[in-house]
Amino acid sequence: MIKLGVCGSTGRMGTEACRAIAADPDTELLVAIGSSGAPEEFVEAEVDAVVDFTVAEAVRNNAAVLAGAGIHAVIGTSGIGDADLEAFRAAFVRSHCIVAPNFALGAVLMTRFAALAAPFFDTAEVIEMHHERKADAPSGTALATATAMAEASADWMADPTTSETLPGTRGGRGPAGIPVHSVRLKGLVAHQQVMLGGVGETLTIRQDAIDRSAFMPGMLLAAKQVVSLPPGVTVGLGEVLGV
Repeated sequence: MIKLGVCGSTGRMGTEACRAIAADPDTELLVAIGSSGAPEEFVEAEVDAVVDFTVAEAVRNNAAVLAGAGIHAVIGTSGIGDADLEAFRAAFVRSHCIVAPNFALGAVLMTRFAALAAPFFDTAEVIEMHHERKADAPSGTALATATAMAEASADWMADPTTSETLPGTRGGRGPAGIPVHSVRLKGLVAHQQVMLGGVGETLTIRQDAIDRSAFMPGMLLAAKQVVSLPPGVTVGLGEVLGV
């Protein structure tokens, strides 16, 4: 039985996480706190790992406390940057930390498929679509996808656009200049579409999370795997899934 804690338990993702952990026969929910809760509660309860669905500012403090106590962490919070990852790598010397921009298994596979396709096309655009309460843009998944595509191929055609009647119409520029577009709309949960274009054809790879329960299998998988990993940091679920 893996003893788990949830930070950010009062939010939508945190609530789902608590429900999924409590229902799984291999995990036990020992402590659940809101975004403003004290991470020291996890240390006192001697949990094996903590799933964090708070905000980036809170994660930085939470991660430091958990790493110092040798507790594993699974972070599913948006807004984690390169500086944060470096700090995590320096801190997690007694336990492991998995940072996942997306826990939906289909989203992980989508990013992998996009990277596999990248060398065969010379134009591509990433469109991510989320609910109206998502404050940051673009999503971590969109950036991770563009990064994976840029690492797979550096040969991308330059954008032919020479003027924009509305500034920003062509989206933001991700790695290798791949355009990334963000949509915020009521009725959405989390969706992403990768469009690749070549001579006479296009390839579209799309993943839709139509309910937050879609993130729970990946979250549980990460929480179960993290306790057996050596000290360090893993970014994304790709390595956990072996893809």
